[in-house]
Amino acid sequence: MAKLKSWIKAARLRTLPLALSSIAMGGFLAATKDSFDLLPVVLAALTTLFLQILSNMANDYGDSKSGIDNKDRLGPTRTVQSGEISSSEMKFAVILFALLSFVSGLVLVFLASGLSLIFSLVFVLVGIGAIGAAINYTIGKNPYGYAGFGDLFVFIFFGLVGVAGTFFLATKTLSTDVFLPASAMGLLSTGVLNLNNLRDFENDKANGKNTIVVKVGSKMAVHYQFFLVLTSFLLLIVYNLLNYSELYQIIFVLLLPLFVIDLIKIRQTEELAKLDPFLKKLAMKTLLLTFVFGLCNLI
Repeated sequence: MAKLKSWIKAARLRTLPLALSSIAMGGFLAATKDSFDLLPVVLAALTTLFLQILSNMANDYGDSKSGIDNKDRLGPTRTVQSGEISSSEMKFAVILFALLSFVSGLVLVFLASGLSLIFSLVFVLVGIGAIGAAINYTIGKNPYGYAGFGDLFVFIFFGLVGVAGTFFLATKTLSTDVFLPASAMGLLSTGVLNLNNLRDFENDKANGKNTIVVKVGSKMAVHYQFFLVLTSFLLLIVYNLLNYSELYQIIFVLLLPLFVIDLIKIRQTEELAKLDPFLKKLAMKTLLLTFVFGLCNLI
């Protein structure tokens, strides 16, 4: 039972709602089209869950091997660092979830989506890229997360690929305005990563993990957080203005104060360790925003 709890801890369940937000957004947007097919959305969600767990376990393994996870780290204690799970066991889990992600992706592309061979191969390559990105964030000779590129990859895969990719798989079409909510999801997902890196600022700086926060400093990172969250709302508003039909489409804006209140609290927080609860809050509020925004456009 103790070991099971350790694996659940390693999966980092609090990150999964954020991973599902981009798929849900793509699904809601696709559902407004006559060509909508639900099955690809369901399989995309399953594949994304596998990818997120893969990323979490690879991060647990990689940060432990590099020494970033240590006694000075302010976030939750990681399972390899604490000895709850051995490095070899976590390495096996990384391989297992990489295979699960790949197989689930193949089923999605070749059996559920009904795409042509060329488009199917393109999505397979994108899927392989996503698996590689999930692993290479902290594992390898030159992990991109240690060089400050984590924000870019999160924006691409949790935003553009997650939303626009799901929309295309579910409708076999793609319109340019979809990239507005896709970018919004990417920015909010990047916001969660930025909070994580802001919390770990001192330890990352001391151990050579050059995140965006380390590069620009903690004060500028807070301003960056405001930009990420507020711009995401702006993009959603622009999308609804372009596709306006009913007043209730803007109901989602009523959620903005919930995000702003947290932004103000984040700016007022001096102890970095106390930033940790805001990661879960932003992830859950992003999922709530996705459903409110999606339903307002679907009704």
